[in-house]
Amino acid sequence: MERIEQSRCRELANSSSFYRTVYSEIEEVGWEHLGRLSGDLEFLSFRVSDEKGRVHCMEIKLDKNYPSSPPSISMDVPYIFNLKWSTNSRLKDLLQQFREHLEKLQEFWIILDEIDKSLWIVDTKQPSRANACRQINLGNDCFIMFSIHANDPRSLPECRFMGSDPTVNSLRKTWQINSKRWNKDKPFLENVVNLLEAQLPRRPIDHQNDDQQLECGICYAQGLPVDDELGAMSGSGTDYTCDNISCSRAFHSICLGDWLRSITTTRQSYDVLFGNCPYCSEPVAVRINNAKR
Repeated sequence: MERIEQSRCRELANSSSFYRTVYSEIEEVGWEHLGRLSGDLEFLSFRVSDEKGRVHCMEIKLDKNYPSSPPSISMDVPYIFNLKWSTNSRLKDLLQQFREHLEKLQEFWIILDEIDKSLWIVDTKQPSRANACRQINLGNDCFIMFSIHANDPRSLPECRFMGSDPTVNSLRKTWQINSKRWNKDKPFLENVVNLLEAQLPRRPIDHQNDDQQLECGICYAQGLPVDDELGAMSGSGTDYTCDNISCSRAFHSICLGDWLRSITTTRQSYDVLFGNCPYCSEPVAVRINNAKR
């Protein structure tokens, strides 16, 4: 099968030192980690899994003077690390710094995952990994907003109480009086219960299924763009799910097909592409006419 991305990159690599440099460094990192790549090779993104299996995306903008000029970066994290760069640095060095930054944020995300799993979160969509705030529903149009400190997630969080119910005023006063009880050595939810002297409500059973991950694991959108060129797929949601139970990542089949085309190990038989899930590496197969598997 023709490898579109690699072929295009090889052609560009023959035309300038910039393209040769970028192409060789992508090869060094591994095409399986590549998320997106612009036609001029000046914009690209990579996916990196942390130690808990969470997948994070780093977007990179390259200047034509690269690597003399450092890349511009953006990522789905609460704060960006200070990039260490020299003329001898490469994309693999940038990804290594990204991985080290993700390691520092593990406890921050563990606490947020605990909140998402245990309490009645207002926003049922999967929160951004950069979002340090969680709004908890107390019922009767009353809410608590926690803001977790990314640099010190075990410390006392900022807490905002919202609503006119007398319960809110009582909880606010109790929190202020007991704030010195916060113990960084105790689990987050245990501290919250101790300070409020009350249990926070869990999500009602009829809302439990609202948290299913419906965003496409490649384009990060729930629905495809409304576009006549997509035909029947225009505006449609995810229609392919990884069979690996521990992964179960959802995709638009058209996005997964485009991604598989960029991977050198992908095989094609008639109108079906065979490759590996970009998140768990288990086998996947998708029709390139964008029909459901």
